[in-house]
Amino acid sequence: MKNFDPKVDEYIATSADFAKPVLEHWRQLIHDNCPDVVEAIKWGFPHFDYKGDFMCVIASYKNHCSFTFLKAELMNDARLKDSKTLKPIQRFLGKVTKLSDLPPDEEFIGMLKEAMVLNEKGIKVMAPKSDKPKVLEMPDYFSEKLAGNAKAKAVFESKSDSFRKDYIIWISDAKTDATRQKRMEEAIEWIAEGKGRFWKYEK
Repeated sequence: MKNFDPKVDEYIATSADFAKPVLEHWRQLIHDNCPDVVEAIKWGFPHFDYKGDFMCVIASYKNHCSFTFLKAELMNDARLKDSKTLKPIQRFLGKVTKLSDLPPDEEFIGMLKEAMVLNEKGIKVMAPKSDKPKVLEMPDYFSEKLAGNAKAKAVFESKSDSFRKDYIIWISDAKTDATRQKRMEEAIEWIAEGKGRFWKYEK
């Protein structure tokens, strides 16, 4: 089928049983209503791009799955606008465990079409300018990975800003999904042992 990526098939097939129908449903709605969408696995999750720009992401975890509109703060629905101020699992469609958790298809399609229009118009999410020093943001994919290891999460949160920054930069700068996943796995192991990013070079 046009623009269907086998890697997304594999991602869904290896997801938890509860997540498979939800992910398939989202995927089908996207393709049915946006035939020119291009899907691909990026940073370990299925991304759906349109008109050469990011549009939305689906993801599955151990106990839930999630859907994210990547320009949510520019959309009309208040539940989407507020997403950026919330933790990933607290966001609208951020913690879905079954099909009945989803809004009606017509409501979801309306949001999807609004997201399509933003891409068709070339509208971007603009980062606010500030004179304050840049604060490095924790990527959702690394946050979710840390959440799966209580010890590593506790150590990471107890360490200094520079300790956390070294790991975030290292993981965020990975050029491929495979490299990013490998770095996250190594990072979780090292952090759980209390080791900094550059522990190998310390005397």
